[in-house]
Amino acid sequence: MSSVKPIQRIAIVAGEASGDILGAGLISELRKKYPNAVFEGIAGPLMQKEGCASLYPMESLSVMGLMPILKKLPELLKMRADLARYWIDTKPDLFIGIDAPEFNIGLEQKLKRNGIRTVHYVSPSVWAWRPKRIHKIKKAVDLMLCLFPFEQKIYQHHAIDNFCVGHPLADDVPLESDKQVAREALGIEPDGSLICLMPGSRGSEMKLLGPDFIDAAVLLKQFFPKLRFVAPMANNKRRVQFQSQLTEAEAKHGGLPPITLVDGQSRTVMAAADYIVMASGTATLEAMLIKRPTVVAYKVGPISYRVFKRLLAIDTFAIPNLLSKKLLLPELIQEDCTPDNLFAEVRAWIGDKDNNGGQRWQEVHQAFLEWHQALKKDANVYAANSIEHWWSENGIRQQGVLENG
Repeated sequence: MSSVKPIQRIAIVAGEASGDILGAGLISELRKKYPNAVFEGIAGPLMQKEGCASLYPMESLSVMGLMPILKKLPELLKMRADLARYWIDTKPDLFIGIDAPEFNIGLEQKLKRNGIRTVHYVSPSVWAWRPKRIHKIKKAVDLMLCLFPFEQKIYQHHAIDNFCVGHPLADDVPLESDKQVAREALGIEPDGSLICLMPGSRGSEMKLLGPDFIDAAVLLKQFFPKLRFVAPMANNKRRVQFQSQLTEAEAKHGGLPPITLVDGQSRTVMAAADYIVMASGTATLEAMLIKRPTVVAYKVGPISYRVFKRLLAIDTFAIPNLLSKKLLLPELIQEDCTPDNLFAEVRAWIGDKDNNGGQRWQEVHQAFLEWHQALKKDANVYAANSIEHWWSENGIRQQGVLENG
């Protein structure tokens, strides 16, 4: 039996910053196995640094909420159709869709139907909402790379090839993050309590959460005068947006507590903090790995929320809570996300430390540590090895059919 053809050309699409991180790590490891491989698709700066040509700007896919998606839908559909047509005509060996399921699954279905093998990296949350999507996924995806172990049962049940590769963040973040080292790196005074504010990396998130976070900081400063605040900004657009919100809030309140803005470095800022207030999303996993008491907020437009709520199979959003199947971190969802409630939840974390020696936090911290260890698998290497193994096995089976046919 002849050897399996090596992968020479890979189409790949990532939809946001977290996907760019995953894609860059995966490309780096795949290059070690397939040094002559060419990568092209939709890529962020990290993937481009690894040599992936980007045919469209990645930010064009970073849309959240029903109304923003509807506004961009014609553009997104045209982009997907153009990519499908291009790759069906030019036939890459493999397509890898990284997260962004609303865009990638439909693209994968078209490509698979036309004989292009497809890998999806990061399981869509079929366990959380719209579980019937699994039938479309089966038609679209040849191999699913899951980040979390509980996801595998779903794909095994539906006879979809899959591997659990762990999470690259669990590899990158140390089991215990050093607060003082992080503060020194940021030039922040080593003493005193610090709260990290993270109102989202998307404009739609910050629009809804930023004012609540700022108002909560005002309340906290009144109750705990020695508190300090720092907010990492995902990019310059978010910095300008948040600065505008600060200016409006300052006029409303007649003054604000100092809130230090930092460009990027969200992981370092979280490690430097004593407490975190953040938008729900992938960053909640990072907060779990960094192991800081955290309050999670989720808010979208009212129409979007009414639609999404009817499709949900869960009542929690934060990744640590989903993994543990219990409310390790408080979540303030939609109308419950108010400055008063944000203040109350942060105050509860501070009270836990001051009044009972942090007993609640010690239990949460232990759960976080156990999950960190479980997800620490050298994910970039594991993902690349999984693709290589699957490609080899699949290629051998196909050749055997041809040679014995």
